[in-house]
Amino acid sequence: MADKPEGLALLREPFLPHQISKLPKPTKKQTDDVKADFKTGIRCTLCGAWHHKDVVHLDYVGHAALTDRLLDCDSAWNWEPAGYMPNGLPAMENGGMWIKLTVCGVTRFGYGNADGKQGGDAIKEVIGDALRNAAMRFGAALDLWHKGDLHAADDSDGNTAASAAPMIERRPAPRPPAVSEDAIAEACGYLTGADDLPDLQRGWGNIPADVKAVPKVSAAKDARKAQLQQPADMAGDKIPY
Repeated sequence: MADKPEGLALLREPFLPHQISKLPKPTKKQTDDVKADFKTGIRCTLCGAWHHKDVVHLDYVGHAALTDRLLDCDSAWNWEPAGYMPNGLPAMENGGMWIKLTVCGVTRFGYGNADGKQGGDAIKEVIGDALRNAAMRFGAALDLWHKGDLHAADDSDGNTAASAAPMIERRPAPRPPAVSEDAIAEACGYLTGADDLPDLQRGWGNIPADVKAVPKVSAAKDARKAQLQQPADMAGDKIPY
């Protein structure tokens, strides 16, 4: 039985499903629609928030789950602002803050911002976001940051695991489950509600590969891209920039 990872190696271990939260990422139009008419929103069964019914959700590790993992890796872990203002307060840059995260004697930088929040909630958001960003530099939750397989299954000799075990019965890979209509509608709503081309690109990047493969979803992306590429006076709708 392999030894349980410790120290920095433990940071790279996948987070369990119960440690992963759902973060709603509405477009500006979806947010404005709900602000204009509260009844257009829903109480989300995934994240518990009230938002537009077509909002896309992203998987993320929250502050508490990350702190728990850091403590398991190094009970003396620490972070500090990367710089200070003359009055002794942490230096802020573009509404966010650079930090230095130290785990097991190794220090790496990270940056966090408040994503539009104000007041005390903004400061907490900056710290939590910066910790997640810095911890990612140690390999924490990389599978959530990356929408694909980061590593091939290789053995120590450079041969694939399948070729290293020829006596194992090779069965056809299971057919992936069909994409649900709700997932298709959610993706299409996010794409068609994109405010501009960068927003469309971000939305497309956040959609899982199996949902992207659905013709209806890719068609929604192509149609919105063509619309956003038209001059504003020809698009039939004002494009906010």
